[in-house]
Amino acid sequence: MGEPIQESDQSLLELIQLNLIRGVGPRIRRTLLDQFGSPAQILNAPRQELLNVQGIGTKLADAIIYREAKSTAEDELRRCRASGYQILFEESAEYPSLLREMPDPPSLLYCKGSLLPQDELAVAIVGSRKCTHYGLQQAEKIAAALARAGITVVSGLARGIDQAAHTGALKAGGRTIAVMATGLAHIYPPEHRELSEAVALQGAIVTEFPLDQAPVAGLFPQRNRIISGFSMGVVLIEAGRKSGALHTARHAYEQGREVFAVPGRIDHPASAGCHDLIRDGAMLVRDVEDILEGLGPAKTPVMTAKNREVHTPRELSLSEFERDILNLVTLEPQHLNEIVQSSNLDSSRILSTLTILEMRKVVKRLPGGYLVRAMG
Repeated sequence: MGEPIQESDQSLLELIQLNLIRGVGPRIRRTLLDQFGSPAQILNAPRQELLNVQGIGTKLADAIIYREAKSTAEDELRRCRASGYQILFEESAEYPSLLREMPDPPSLLYCKGSLLPQDELAVAIVGSRKCTHYGLQQAEKIAAALARAGITVVSGLARGIDQAAHTGALKAGGRTIAVMATGLAHIYPPEHRELSEAVALQGAIVTEFPLDQAPVAGLFPQRNRIISGFSMGVVLIEAGRKSGALHTARHAYEQGREVFAVPGRIDHPASAGCHDLIRDGAMLVRDVEDILEGLGPAKTPVMTAKNREVHTPRELSLSEFERDILNLVTLEPQHLNEIVQSSNLDSSRILSTLTILEMRKVVKRLPGGYLVRAMG
């Protein structure tokens, strides 16, 4: 039977029950919570009060009232615990803070693998399933470069660009997160089962959908808002004008995330959507430096796997020695002589490295020979 259900699990069970009701998507759930206050009050609301809520018809009201038995939610929770999956909700300490900023965050996040604090520094890579060799090359190359810089790569486990992005991050020894539009019991596409296992070992597979949710076309655009929600920025590679990846770009704009696009051949329809985005203001990507430059400052300092405090993603592309010199510079102005004297290293090497750091815009020079660590 697995681990017994505790009384302390009641709130989580109510969230699972609500999540199991067909037709209660992110926006309907948010409307219901605004009206009734909690999942328990929604589940116990009178039929007429449910019908008074905008967007709730008789079919959905009946589905909420005559919901599946509590035992179904208990079974879902037991299965997750037996498989070692986490179920995170908004009040969980492990729930990603970037997702909380979304207008319609997932109420539940099923997770296989681990989400770490360093995953706050994440970039999504998305694009077409039917892509060219060039697109696959660029996705894998950019993902690997981001991973080597200490940035977590987020994508959707789909064929094509998504697959190449996850693969690039894995090969570089970095972290990657796959956001699925199915339940954890339905890896899709099925041929990516081995890839999904590798992703879970070096990151996480996450979904807002119940364990047994099979692939349904309409759920993929819904999933895309979580891909962008996880990330500081979204990189599009080979998105045609009808590509679902453009939904992810739209969500990114709505969430205040940066949008980047990799150009392709101007006469190839595979990159037409990317070229439209560049024309309309998305940042053009030539290499990973363009992405790190465009991300700007981290909202709060993030601790990386090597326990370094990062104030801006540009710092991630520095060499070990450059990071050591950068750590001599504080957020408060210091005179150049004071910085040099604070280290036993050769002064000429410190001075030349500080000049490089200034050129890379991670150190700012102030009048009077003072330096300060750049925040943006």
